[in-house]
Amino acid sequence: MPFKAEAQVSISLNIGSQPLWGPVGYDYVDNYYLPEIECYYNVPRRQFIYMDNSRWIFSASLPSRYRGYDLYGGYKVVVNSRDPYRNFDRDRVTYARYRSVRGQQVIRYSNDSRYYVVKGHPHYGMSHGQAKKYYSRDNDRGHGNWDRGDRDHGRGRDRDDHDRGGRDHDRGGRDHGRGRH
Repeated sequence: MPFKAEAQVSISLNIGSQPLWGPVGYDYVDNYYLPEIECYYNVPRRQFIYMDNSRWIFSASLPSRYRGYDLYGGYKVVVNSRDPYRNFDRDRVTYARYRSVRGQQVIRYSNDSRYYVVKGHPHYGMSHGQAKKYYSRDNDRGHGNWDRGDRDHGRGRDRDDHDRGGRDHDRGGRDHGRGRH
């Protein structure tokens, strides 16, 4: 009699922990590097890591000097390492070409049902079928354009009542981490 073997694969996912402004396509992310402002964001700790007076600062928010920075519009590079700032000099040179890149698709405006677990996503907690029905109903009324490019990009705020935005298109086209892209 033939023997049927089954293998179990354990995959670590942290999609639900990723911020709404994070790029789509990654099942797991340790950190993002933000080339335009030369700082990092640690996903598990929900902390920005930036240089201030030759010291690395860990904070829940960016310093006031980055007040106008648009987290939704700026390019994010996935960096899966424990202490990414230790490679800052290398990252700063390697990813400098992304400083002015715009149009990276972000989680908040994704129709991918994997991201419906991210709090604040327009379809948070919905199944793919529910979201599709919701979107179709709103489109019939002329309200379902949340994924079109005719709204602003949240201007870096992470507040549900102010964030609106269009579908972004990833120009980078590179997988900078071990997640799916």
